[in-house]
Amino acid sequence: MPRRRSSSSTGSATPASTPRNRTPQPVRIRRRTFGDFVKAFFAFVALAVLVVGVPGALAMTVGWPLPSGMPKVEWLQQPITTGTFLHILTVIVWLAWAQFTACVLVEIKAAVSGVGVPGRVPGAGPSQILARQLVAALLLVGATAASLTPGLSQIGQHSLDGNQRGTVAAAQQTPGLFAQQQEQAASTAAALAEQASQAASHADAQGGSTAKSDDTKYYRIQPPEGRHHDSLWEIAERHLGDGRRYKEIFELNKDRVQPDGSKLSEASLIRPGWIMEMPGDARGGDLVEMPAEAGGSAAQQQVHDYGQTGDHAQGGGHAQGGGQQGGASQVSLPEQRPAPDQQPSHQQQHATAATEESSFGLPTALIGAPLLAAGLLGALGRRRRQALWQSAFGAVGGRRGMEPPTPTGDAADAQDALLVGADPEGVRLLDRSLRGLAASLGAESRPLPTAYAAWLGGNGDLHLQLAQPSGNPPAPWQLGQDQTFWMLARSDAERYEDVDAAAPYPGLVSLGTMDDSRLLLNLESVPGIVSLSGPEADRAAVFASVAAELATNGWSDRMTITLVGFGEDLTPLAPNRLRHIDGIDDLVETMEAETRQRRGALGAAGHDSVLTGRTGPAQHTRWAPHLVLLAAEPSADDAMKLAELAADASRLGIGYLVGTDSGDLPGAAWEMEITGEGKLLAPLLGLELDAQLLPVPLQRAVVELFVESDPEREPQGPATAPPFLVDISEQGRPAVYARLVGPYEIIGLDTPDGERSALLHEALALLLLHREGVHPRVLSSALWPRGVTDDVREALLDRLRAWLGTDPDGTPRLKTDSTGRLTLAKSVVSDLDVLRSLYHEATQGRGVDSRAVRGRLLTDALVLVRGPLLADRPEGRYRWLTHEIIDAQLPLLVADIGLALSEFHLVKDRAEKAIEALNAALNSAPGDERLWHELLRATHATGDTARLQALAADLISRSGARGLPPRTEALLDELLPTWRDGVAAVG
Repeated sequence: MPRRRSSSSTGSATPASTPRNRTPQPVRIRRRTFGDFVKAFFAFVALAVLVVGVPGALAMTVGWPLPSGMPKVEWLQQPITTGTFLHILTVIVWLAWAQFTACVLVEIKAAVSGVGVPGRVPGAGPSQILARQLVAALLLVGATAASLTPGLSQIGQHSLDGNQRGTVAAAQQTPGLFAQQQEQAASTAAALAEQASQAASHADAQGGSTAKSDDTKYYRIQPPEGRHHDSLWEIAERHLGDGRRYKEIFELNKDRVQPDGSKLSEASLIRPGWIMEMPGDARGGDLVEMPAEAGGSAAQQQVHDYGQTGDHAQGGGHAQGGGQQGGASQVSLPEQRPAPDQQPSHQQQHATAATEESSFGLPTALIGAPLLAAGLLGALGRRRRQALWQSAFGAVGGRRGMEPPTPTGDAADAQDALLVGADPEGVRLLDRSLRGLAASLGAESRPLPTAYAAWLGGNGDLHLQLAQPSGNPPAPWQLGQDQTFWMLARSDAERYEDVDAAAPYPGLVSLGTMDDSRLLLNLESVPGIVSLSGPEADRAAVFASVAAELATNGWSDRMTITLVGFGEDLTPLAPNRLRHIDGIDDLVETMEAETRQRRGALGAAGHDSVLTGRTGPAQHTRWAPHLVLLAAEPSADDAMKLAELAADASRLGIGYLVGTDSGDLPGAAWEMEITGEGKLLAPLLGLELDAQLLPVPLQRAVVELFVESDPEREPQGPATAPPFLVDISEQGRPAVYARLVGPYEIIGLDTPDGERSALLHEALALLLLHREGVHPRVLSSALWPRGVTDDVREALLDRLRAWLGTDPDGTPRLKTDSTGRLTLAKSVVSDLDVLRSLYHEATQGRGVDSRAVRGRLLTDALVLVRGPLLADRPEGRYRWLTHEIIDAQLPLLVADIGLALSEFHLVKDRAEKAIEALNAALNSAPGDERLWHELLRATHATGDTARLQALAADLISRSGARGLPPRTEALLDELLPTWRDGVAAVG
């Protein structure tokens, strides 16, 4: 949030030594209404009846119930009569009266003396609440309701059991998403803003004589500890050295609006969570200072920070779903630690990028969803690799599918947005952190706690919000702001290693952001149905985003996602996870059967919930979640059936997200609403997020990327040619030649001076690997994953253009095409371009009709292979290669060249030449089974059995404990029937 700097009326800064004036504020007294007097009258009558009338009636009708002397032994032997029961009942009534009277006295003393929160009368929870209500109503005619503690607005919202927070309205240390009314949050913000502005401009008129510095300090009234309560006298004694100076604190804060909407009107009546401005000479570790030179912006931020942790945030509304015993069925925004440096976090970078991208025409919905984008990009890469491998093992030479189709139009924009928005490192850390937690709990024989949500903070920290306190977390996790938060700092998460543990919370899914924190709701832990209302198109965008992230996220092992009423076209994203059901009747029937099956399975396994099973012996897929996304509003009968099924769903690992037009869905535990402005709200729960959406046009573009890459899809048209074919004749010599296959070298350009040389080389490599063009934002996101400003990006592009120069005709070698993407001129060529062109010409061009040409082209191609791609790239750079499939394409291309050249030589019985070609290819593609098979055949063709046995032994040693692949064993059985004897002899 940008901070506002306040200034004087003249616009000049006030010198540090100049006392600041405080403008006297008019005292605004709340006028008593007729209703206040009516309430006070009835409260007085009720108190009189309960405190005076009850004992009087008992004395007149029953009398004193206790015996007048010591009972004798004969009394115990007397028969029990109706009179005995009446005496016992009378004693109970007398005790109840005594307890209630004690509650009344305690509440009156607290209200009059200003001790803060009243003391607790043992075992008098309901009685003390009633006494507090009556006393508060009675004192309305003498003091404002805000002067009572905890106040009328909070009656019934705090548990009196040990002054602990309530089960549902748990008192979080920060504003609760499901714990506050939006109206209260708005009034709090207004109060804080008003108080901050007053603090910046107000001078200390009465207390100026005692101030010893110009610093403005703040103190938050602390909640009670046991029977100790904060008071202005004690605050003045601790921080000013003299309790009599409490009047200075009172004068500084009189009639200021506090976070809970009330005001300080009497020095003896203060409330926990209120923010007190202190005199400048106040000292103490629990004060927050505002240096004079910081101005009003610092005061506003510090007061805002106090408001974010104040007890005023403790009182909010109740979640509609039943919580677990001892916990809270709500989600709260965690406290954020300061970022360790000034670099923007990945999440902040993408939030900034989302606002910048409108001028570039890329979909902001994907740019602002780093976890969703990372999941989709990873799944798309796996899909393309699978298609590539299936194509490679299906034929040799001239096959279809060597080059994945180049997306165009909306699909190209969607792919660029995925590249810009994806945060694979964040996904990796989240996955490792959660699995590491599960492994640590399992090692301690502790069950997984129920987690309602996870928050990814702007500083990279992970906050896990639990349904109820679960003790101290295993290291390096720490307790967060209270017992229901477990926190893991990003620096600790980065030290996690991969562990063999089941994904503990696979149902976590992003809903949106609040401030700079991202909320992931654990759908399978919600105690009932989550309903979503709002415009149909916006609801569909939320459902699609949830479905797409669940289907492709990197922090789950396996799950079933059932889509009803939408998403039939989304299934290509993850056919193994997503399934579509047409009607609600089929859904109910399916879920009834699965609910019964899961209950039986848990009972047979001896688990009370799926979480218990996930930390037991390795059962990574047995307790996978089943999440139901129902976009169509069910009928009342169907809604009741779903509500019955959902009542026990969280224990079974089943979650329900159901759409509704009216916003009133029977059986809904948590109700949410999506607005046309992209806000995800829960008005009764205080939730307001910038929603994560996947609109219909963007859905289609993303699905098109997956459909085009489907390995089962029948090829359309001829084989895909390389994206860029070069002139391989002498006349086609390039002006700039980059060698990428092996160590990185550039011929035709001077090496740039200074530290920017590595950055320019990396930018050129990215452009060379994407001859179809690179979006400027994709380029900057690849080079600066943590984000970069526009001027730095443009400066790099200017240097890159100057470095590459122009062709003889004056055409720049770095250009921008009609779509705004950066492209290289044809005079800038890489050895990978030449390699692809040689193989294409040998198998689909001139080499098809000329054996001699084919042999020469294949030989020239294999000579170019000097090692893996960018073999000497520096540590920490070129991380964007993880998004590419070139690491799979290049070994397959080299293998294809080696196989084709081997076949060329074996036709003429040149086995040694074939073996030479295959060994050269194996240097770059050592894991390609086809090369080894062809090498076995070529070696067998030499007739040297000992050489074949040595090769078989080498293959066996390379296979290790996994053993040889079945097809390799079958080939050895054919070529060398005695190979198993050799294995047995070695064993």
